Amino acid sequence: MKKQLLSLLVAGVCAVSCNTADSDNPLLAEWNTPFGIPPFEQVQPEHYMPAFVEAMAQEKAEIDAIVNNPEEPTFENTIVAYDNTGKLLSRISSVFSSASGVNSNDEIREIAKELSPLRSAHSSEIALNDGLFKRVKAVYEKRDSLGLRADQMRLLTEMYKDFERAGANLPADKKEELKKVNAELSALQLTSGQNILKETAAYTLVVEKEEDLAGLTPDQIAEAASRAEKAGQSGKWFFGLDNPSIMPFLANADNRELRKQMLTAYLNRGNNNNSEDNKEVIKKIVELRLKKAQIMGKENYAQFAIEERMAKTPEAVYNLLDQIWEPALAMAKKEAAQMEPLMKKDGIDKLEAWDWRYYAQKVMAEQYNLDEASMAPYFKLENVREGIFYVANKLYGLSFKQLDNVPLPSSEAVAFEVTNKDGGHQGVVFFDMFARPGQKRGGAWCSSFRGQSYENGERVAPLVTIVGNFSRPVGDKPALLTTDEVTTFFHEFGHGIDNLLKDVQYNGLRGYPRDFVEIHSQLNEHWAFEPEVLKEYAKHYETGEVIPTELVEKMEKAGKYGQGFATVEYLAASYLDMDFHVLKEVPADLDINAFEEKTLGDRGLLPQIPSRYRTTYFNHTWGGGYTAGYYSYIWAEVLDADAYEAYKETGDIFNPEVAAKYKKEILVRAGEDDAMTLYVNFRGKEPGIDPLLKNRGLK
Repeated sequence: MKKQLLSLLVAGVCAVSCNTADSDNPLLAEWNTPFGIPPFEQVQPEHYMPAFVEAMAQEKAEIDAIVNNPEEPTFENTIVAYDNTGKLLSRISSVFSSASGVNSNDEIREIAKELSPLRSAHSSEIALNDGLFKRVKAVYEKRDSLGLRADQMRLLTEMYKDFERAGANLPADKKEELKKVNAELSALQLTSGQNILKETAAYTLVVEKEEDLAGLTPDQIAEAASRAEKAGQSGKWFFGLDNPSIMPFLANADNRELRKQMLTAYLNRGNNNNSEDNKEVIKKIVELRLKKAQIMGKENYAQFAIEERMAKTPEAVYNLLDQIWEPALAMAKKEAAQMEPLMKKDGIDKLEAWDWRYYAQKVMAEQYNLDEASMAPYFKLENVREGIFYVANKLYGLSFKQLDNVPLPSSEAVAFEVTNKDGGHQGVVFFDMFARPGQKRGGAWCSSFRGQSYENGERVAPLVTIVGNFSRPVGDKPALLTTDEVTTFFHEFGHGIDNLLKDVQYNGLRGYPRDFVEIHSQLNEHWAFEPEVLKEYAKHYETGEVIPTELVEKMEKAGKYGQGFATVEYLAASYLDMDFHVLKEVPADLDINAFEEKTLGDRGLLPQIPSRYRTTYFNHTWGGGYTAGYYSYIWAEVLDADAYEAYKETGDIFNPEVAAKYKKEILVRAGEDDAMTLYVNFRGKEPGIDPLLKNRGLK
């Protein structure tokens, strides 16, 4: 019956969408391209559905071959065989995921909706396949007698646990219930993300009077004029809710009423009682996640989500957040007090949320004689990228050469071949760094079109992509990054280094627990503004002058300023994520906004500091990537701050022995062992919280 259901789903979709012959479908053909890069320019929307259907059919056949194998289950014919299934589906998924993230449009979004139930059913059929699980379980039960290597034992153990956590041991009725829950969740998570994308693109602040631009830099004004011109509104200025537009506006615009309008629109995304409103969507997601947890025998969803991570329990997460909350809140209050004299000069008695970034910028200028405008000329995007390459070369011996005439995932992307210190091919990395509101989802991320693997004993090199939403060049000026964007660039390339350097034999060992994965990205941030590194890449875009020593010294002195605000807004979102997912029951009349107000208000959150992500546009959790896991950034920061101390203790931030050990014990091994074991193998001890507090200026 299960197989019939999937077949009917596939047939139904094909009847509507499968109008492209396999032989003409570039997603299904051999990719005879340099380095096996996907043939992006050949792929059209109509290719996706038939390619997915074929790929799922192939994976189903691969699974059936394992299940129907008459031989006794072994590590090779069951565990390794299963580890190698679904390669076609994986490569097609990576191309579609990229299109959804960076080149989205109505057609792509409709395909995603059409695919959602099909992919959910396919995943459930595999995860709940009794015959497959019986074979995996048979190998698992005799694991101690098989003479397996450590990585093989890890693969077997984790695979068995994954089946358990997917419901393989549930009775038949509970399996069917779980399938329905998973399908509904998949659709709702997709809907919430698409709503956020639409809401972000829907709002534009149109400025018609030049005096309303007071305080903005010439570059910001030029960018706004360019946006208006592209929209056929020459002579006006357009500002949007994407970060490269709104954040500089909030920090610099003198017009307080316009700052209020912008921030209000930003904070109300998904909360406008329209067709893109997310409140009911989120309520249903919370209900379904709790239902899933209860099916799996847990009291709440956080218990279920966290048990396989480093934290292990929700209590451990709250313990960490609580240790940081009070000092962060105290620091934020000090920062607010520093703004008061400047506000009074402007005749403002009460600090509001739309004032914080504006007056924080003024405090920076007054106390440290520093502002973004004075630093931006030294942070040309291409120069920052060279700085990132410099750090990767010094630490890990990686070199980068730009590639011409290769397929690119977008018209604005660039590609580089990565080689190791011996000159061997290590992988390819793409960069797509500019904002495209309504087309590219917000934020920044790293993913891959092909993960590192082994085939026939040979290493298959990864294809990695780094995506951002930075301010684009305007006129004859290049893209000049803010310090936040520089940090983000280093952060995402830290993930890129992880993807490029891992070297594991089995696909199932490529990943890390959610609360460990950010260590690489956050560790890489530490080099961004080190004076030694700045002198290599921070060069004036017009004169080529290296960033002056006095400006570097100002940056160092001001480095901890604003950490109260940054830490509090981050922790607020982490608490919000956790509080929704520790619910043991969901009230029928759950008011999403009231819940948010209470959970943060009871902890004393300053009203002038909104949560970094308010509930209705918190895609990290409702999209499924960081569910009951947004805390992972601060959890990993305990690790990365301690790891950077390992370099500083030697007096050399590029100490080759420390870098080699980090690479050997953590980067190369990826998921071959427990995350804390990997870390202790590198550091010799478990980390403490003090380096984090010191790094954020909270101690």
